[in-house]
Amino acid sequence: MKNPHIVVVGSSNTDMIIKLDRIPRPGETLLGGAFVTASGGKGANQAVGAARAGGKVTLVARVGKDMFGDQAVAGFVKDGIVVDHVTRDKSQPSGVALIFVGKDGENSIAVAGGANAQLSPADVKKAKAAIAMASVLVMQLETPLETVQAAAHLAAKAGVPVILNPAPAQALPDELLQKVSILTPNETEAELLTGIAVTDDASAAAAAAKLRARGVQTVIITLGSRGAFVATEKGGKRVRGFKVKAVDTTAAGDIFNGALTVALAEGKPLEAAVRFANAAAAISVTRLGAQPSAPTRKEIEKFLKA
Repeated sequence: MKNPHIVVVGSSNTDMIIKLDRIPRPGETLLGGAFVTASGGKGANQAVGAARAGGKVTLVARVGKDMFGDQAVAGFVKDGIVVDHVTRDKSQPSGVALIFVGKDGENSIAVAGGANAQLSPADVKKAKAAIAMASVLVMQLETPLETVQAAAHLAAKAGVPVILNPAPAQALPDELLQKVSILTPNETEAELLTGIAVTDDASAAAAAAKLRARGVQTVIITLGSRGAFVATEKGGKRVRGFKVKAVDTTAAGDIFNGALTVALAEGKPLEAAVRFANAAAAISVTRLGAQPSAPTRKEIEKFLKA
């Protein structure tokens, strides 16, 4: 299916980024280089990643009635995202993330959630019709867990597959995991959820097996430049990633999830969909910023051919 309909329930932030030689230690002040602001937030990043990869995307989110909210909504519209369910919160400011980026591309992030913390089950219920018509529902954990659970419940009732990116990591109830078609933790998130440190393919397989035993159908553990470990009822294997020169790893996981969703909704086999997502994430880390780093469909396909 070309241009599949995808609903993303999640966060929207404005990222304030400082580039440094390295991440400061506690109590240390470093003089940095470039300061950049960019649109971010895991939910919004995934929505933009999916839209640019070829999906028709509806975003369910909350932003403040402020300058950052104005900029966020304008950006969504520019990317062709349906914003009927992006609520302007009168009492809370838009979410903000403060990000340090080292010259090796690694980052350190602190988030003030603002309006994201007010995204409620009632907001999700207003989007019930959109969720029921979706090819896939995508979520993360920068909004209240009760809201994520409410959306998963609506999707399950409508027979809509759910992709959950469990980030930032937190303990999750089995009742939610049993409604998740695909869970996409990174190594840190997989360890928090299972107690198993993911250091190689064998430990990734063990962590994935533990998550599948709790009710998740498919587990995809993202491994940075090493690619992603994919586990289904048929077994597990690592889909290799791509080696690129990283400039900023912010939102690489979000771009992976957005592209993965589109590829699966279009009917690509799982391994091919993960390779497509690996390519999108690889392109994204060569660029500064969250949403500015999301590649277009043309760019992903050109990268895969090269």
